Amino acid sequence: MKILSAFLSVVALLSAGARADDRPNILFFFADDWGRYASIYGEAEPGGINDVVKTPTFDRIAREGVLFNHAHVSAPSCTPCRSALLTGQHFWRTKTGSILLGATFPEDLPTFPVLLRDAGYHIGATYKVWGPGTPSNFPFSATGTMYGQAGSKFNGFSQYVTREVEKGTAVEEAKQALLDEARGNFKAFLADQKEGQPFCYWFGPTNVHRKWIKGSGKKLWGIDPDTLKGKMPPFLPDVHEVRQDLADYFGEIAAWDAGMAVLLDELEKSGQAGNTIIAVSGDHGAPGFPYGKCNLYDFGTGVPLVISGPGVKGGRVVDDMTSLTDIAPTFLAAAGVDVPEIMTGESLWPILKSEKEGLVDESRTRVFTGRERHVDEARADFKPYPQRCLRTHEYSFIINFRPDRWPMGDPYLLSEDEEDPGIDELENNTRITLPDEDAGPTKAWLVTSRHEDQWKSHFDWVYGQRPKYELYDLTKDPNEATNVAGDPEYAEIRKAMEAELMAELQATGDPRLVNDGEFYETSPMSDPAPNRRSSKRKAKAKK
Repeated sequence: MKILSAFLSVVALLSAGARADDRPNILFFFADDWGRYASIYGEAEPGGINDVVKTPTFDRIAREGVLFNHAHVSAPSCTPCRSALLTGQHFWRTKTGSILLGATFPEDLPTFPVLLRDAGYHIGATYKVWGPGTPSNFPFSATGTMYGQAGSKFNGFSQYVTREVEKGTAVEEAKQALLDEARGNFKAFLADQKEGQPFCYWFGPTNVHRKWIKGSGKKLWGIDPDTLKGKMPPFLPDVHEVRQDLADYFGEIAAWDAGMAVLLDELEKSGQAGNTIIAVSGDHGAPGFPYGKCNLYDFGTGVPLVISGPGVKGGRVVDDMTSLTDIAPTFLAAAGVDVPEIMTGESLWPILKSEKEGLVDESRTRVFTGRERHVDEARADFKPYPQRCLRTHEYSFIINFRPDRWPMGDPYLLSEDEEDPGIDELENNTRITLPDEDAGPTKAWLVTSRHEDQWKSHFDWVYGQRPKYELYDLTKDPNEATNVAGDPEYAEIRKAMEAELMAELQATGDPRLVNDGEFYETSPMSDPAPNRRSSKRKAKAKK
């Protein structure tokens, strides 16, 4: 009997090994600050800013796989978004991982990279995975699986190419150097893959994050700012300075798209393309623009999402409301790994395996988002701006828990009787004013134009204080420009959405509801964030 039992155990182990060999690889493309901007989205809804975006690689993956029209991040800020994605949880459940700086990774929460690693996957990443800084307990660094042997210049794509061109290098030659770098890092990762071992690789350049070179969208990618005229959403002034800023942003997206292309080519050369799930997304909307990054409007939380590969019924576009917290359980399910019950995200495989288009899963009609502290350095004038949002296909409902505070920081910090800083300083120094919006030409233009009659009301609209409740009828107002929370016609809708949002926050243990948000309003979460620049200066002074 013991001999038979031992024989059966060996057979079971061999069978498990065979199953492991058949498990799909996972190639995850995840971009800093890349909102829902891709040319294929422009094809579906022409007349907007996506008409100008150039993403041939993303479009190809989308046509081969499933394109999601309504994907949203849990929080439109780097670290909390990524904490939520890695753990498959609402960001407010990730403890100190729910703020930008000063956070530590929640090591007691399961993450999909570690679970995949423990299940035998070869895991690795290049460029950025988590937020600023890399905690010692981070799932990638802890296992020595960050691949950067070929370099990290891709993170400053337009900066590098512009410098090389100024030295006399041809534009395409300078671009190719960075594409070769991306390829080299991926090849190094594949070289460490054991025979028959499935892999999970995270490609995360930060070039789409500011700052990029002014005018690079047109010079490097042929994106003419004037083609955006008449297409701008109402919260973005339709002036040349803002159009050029947006065109430069789209140039970085084009660079990112080109980076994906070389990795897909290398994947083909490795012979593993047929058994690789490909997923592409970004961590929130555009940086340095009103309504974008750090806002709960669609322009801030909406992201591109496409998934293709084995088991996926491709060539479809779906309208299911999707959270990036669904990525972790989706990857785990693909690998045959049990999804921890603690995860609030849900696997997307019922959608991916379906042959339906439009709304596939009739229960997926809402998504929850929120934010807490984002500002990257301590400021006496700044307080975090806590928000939570319930979004459906028809409505967006936002609660601003501290409406007495400023959403992006006090916009009137620049005193009327003080000399304003120059435009160059405003474009390059986030901390001068409105610290929760990245510095750049758009913010600089709005700050310097705030006294003009034509733009004063616009400035007040996008940067001023907000009421406790915001409600937008997306069927009539897709750009979320008119708050109808106080309109009697929408009273019942507002009441129902508030009840549903609060019920979700209660059920999932949101600390913001406990003792008036004590967790976020007291130490350590309220402590000044580390001043990295000051620390570096002090270190140099000691030397």
